[in-house]
Amino acid sequence: MPTETREVRPFSKPRHVLSQDARVLAVPDDWELLPPGDAALSRRIKQDGPTWTVIEMKGRKRFSRGIWAPAARIAALRAERVGERQDPAYQRKLESGRKRRAAEQVVYAEDFRAAVFTFLNFHPTQRTEAELMARLITEHAVPVGSGTVARTERIPIEQRAEAATIAWMRHQTTGYDNMVIPLVKGRRREVRRMLAQRSIQLLARYRQDRGIDPATCPLARALAPYRGKPLAATDAQMAFGL
Repeated sequence: MPTETREVRPFSKPRHVLSQDARVLAVPDDWELLPPGDAALSRRIKQDGPTWTVIEMKGRKRFSRGIWAPAARIAALRAERVGERQDPAYQRKLESGRKRRAAEQVVYAEDFRAAVFTFLNFHPTQRTEAELMARLITEHAVPVGSGTVARTERIPIEQRAEAATIAWMRHQTTGYDNMVIPLVKGRRREVRRMLAQRSIQLLARYRQDRGIDPATCPLARALAPYRGKPLAATDAQMAFGL
């Protein structure tokens, strides 16, 4: 068994795991658990020989709990990684990668902001509101690590912009954050669907420029604190002086 590369599940007994077919497997005595967090080291461990990757399932989501592999191999590859990181050439490569990703982030933020603005499609008299709203949604949704729909590549940017807009409005123009929603399967999804319809109706008013009272309109009230104020620059924008 130790010669086979496997994906396994956690088990309550120390140094034991569950195989895909629900068998309890004892981890070899000379193996060690490499914690998640160093993607490069994890890739090398997997490429260098048999491993047991521990995956915990929570619903449909997969969470890595580490990789079991020979302790000597982990120690050797870890030392190799330390040496690489101390190499000036490696540091130059890292810096080059950071600048490239920062530049890509700036471009994506602008593309996403334009997609949100296009989705809003406000009446020309509401252009200022559309521009402000597009910037606020972009600032919230596009930072790396934000965990929002804007960071997924599984759907087109137009759909990401629409989903991010509806999500932003749910938190900014409805009472969703203070709602007490029963722990009933499907209930939260139902509430979100209902609030999304309200947001769509509110957007329609801005697209047609009708029935907008700044004193009572939830969207106007949400935008009011940001009027005339510069928005925070992203790390990528600051790095490039934008």
